[in-house]
Amino acid sequence: MSEPARKLGDAPIRAVRLGPQDVTVERRADGTLILRSPEPLGPYPDKITERLDHWAKVAPDRVFMAERGADDAWRTVTYAQARHEARAIGAALLTRKLSAERPIAILSGHSIDHALLALAALYVGIPHAPISPAYSLVSGDFARLRAIVELITPGLVFASDGQAFARAIDAVVPKDLDVVVSANPLAGRRATLFTGLRAHNDAAVGAAHAAVGPDTIAKFLFTSGSTGTPKCVINTQRMWCSNQAMLRQALAYFTDEPPVILDWAPWHHTAGGNHDVGLVLVNGGTFYIDDGRPMPGAIEETVRNLREIASTWYFTVPKGYEALLPHLKADAELRRMFFSRVKVLWFAGAGIAQHVFDEIQRLAVETCGERILFLTGFGSTETAPFALARTWATDNAANMGLPAAGMELKLVPFEGKLEARVRGPNITPGYWRQPEFTAQAFDEEGFYRLGDTFKFADPADPKQGLLFDGRVAEDFKLSTGTWVSVGPLRAEFINACAPYVRDVVFAGRDRDDIAALVFPDVEACRKLGPHKPADAPAAEIVERPEVRAHFAALLTKLARASTGSSNRIARIVLCTEPPSMDKGEMTDKGSINQRAVLKNRAALVEELYADAESPRVIESED
Repeated sequence: MSEPARKLGDAPIRAVRLGPQDVTVERRADGTLILRSPEPLGPYPDKITERLDHWAKVAPDRVFMAERGADDAWRTVTYAQARHEARAIGAALLTRKLSAERPIAILSGHSIDHALLALAALYVGIPHAPISPAYSLVSGDFARLRAIVELITPGLVFASDGQAFARAIDAVVPKDLDVVVSANPLAGRRATLFTGLRAHNDAAVGAAHAAVGPDTIAKFLFTSGSTGTPKCVINTQRMWCSNQAMLRQALAYFTDEPPVILDWAPWHHTAGGNHDVGLVLVNGGTFYIDDGRPMPGAIEETVRNLREIASTWYFTVPKGYEALLPHLKADAELRRMFFSRVKVLWFAGAGIAQHVFDEIQRLAVETCGERILFLTGFGSTETAPFALARTWATDNAANMGLPAAGMELKLVPFEGKLEARVRGPNITPGYWRQPEFTAQAFDEEGFYRLGDTFKFADPADPKQGLLFDGRVAEDFKLSTGTWVSVGPLRAEFINACAPYVRDVVFAGRDRDDIAALVFPDVEACRKLGPHKPADAPAAEIVERPEVRAHFAALLTKLARASTGSSNRIARIVLCTEPPSMDKGEMTDKGSINQRAVLKNRAALVEELYADAESPRVIESED
């Protein structure tokens, strides 16, 4: 435990009702382990819109969702209004011959219009497919968007701003498809303004809603593509509803008080679109849409919103807490509002740096006299996504917890590790129109293969939870036969080099030692050495002697602390060109695709291992 953590240890933890810390373990003769929660999964509805009906009746005037309007004020929609709109829009959708074979493709990010369209589709049993806006707005060739449209064959397309999405729509969307827009209809196309997407046929809507059942497809979600091409994950009503029941049992305080959240997480990801929107809808809470992002130049919008909205549950990725930290330290009023009502600080997607964890707890104690629980879990698009959760305090921020109620976690011995597989009502039935991927995804007992390896935080006491131990597809062997576990090594490297590194990719398959392609945080690196103009190119920054010396010292320190060739990084090169989405090196959520980076930058890898010394290579001095 770090010194700051030790000093904070005496401070009380803010009271919050959570699920139990417990697990049963079945041990098989071949070394396989089956972990289960001893707590049975409680009841859940057949369809998530039953909760919309419930809250529209029980709390009709409660705000369901809010977003900043053009006048900067919060535009709100109550539960009664949301239900009315869902039924009216649903009636219009029923006239368009939409189905699983012709679903709704949503190109835009989160908004109230997006939410109402999705609710309408859910209400009448028409699947919708939220697609990363980056595939339309950032990509240069629209390759991923084209592949998705060809796969799902949508019957209707929604974009918030027709003009902003015009290039992508013209390039990919068939001319005969109706395009619904909130503003700026496209010229020369069938177009409907969102405000006009209304009809009234209570009988048809009622019948359609009654026909929606647990096996009805709710939505199609696409994997990030961190280990290959994005796959189209079928999300059924059962998946979503059962997963929310698991979440309610783990975060039991949601049943005591409707959650209030301010959230930026994109809805084309399962974390934002299923986990976060679902926890608000199911528990009758209020969702404030945050248009900020956890990165320089965008975190400021999040900070502005946090000065106004006090969440009872707050989620962001580890980099989000890191970006938020300087603002919390500098602004006492922001700290007061941020810590005033929050019961749980949730993170996912990666391990949180210990210094960030400690500093936020220090600020919490300084502000309100209490520590706030930092909790996390583990899941995937295929698990809807809640699968594992940590519901207790621990000194190890990377602890992922234990299987949620209703889940079975299978740990299979694999190359000295434990490969993780899961089974439960929240698991996808497969991939849409991709039977080959579906066949590969499940084992002979119907467990979904997560593609990850886990290890016990304390092998002698399984109740202490599980730690991530790397991805099966990323790990590799050195020429000596020594396995390199990429996940833990990546986390260790980034944590040791914080805040000067954004990501890293390791090379070394069939080589004598490990080398790395490092993607530096250029803005942080600017602060190393003499001041340079803000527009100085990245190449000029990373070539500074002060920057190279800093990384050489960090690399040497890590090498001296290593325990052998499996975790000793011999040399690195600082990449000035960031990972490319169009080349498959980066997913839309910012995850690195190690395989694609190594393939696309093969010449740089060869430079790392060349006999002739390269001026770009930084070597460990130990």
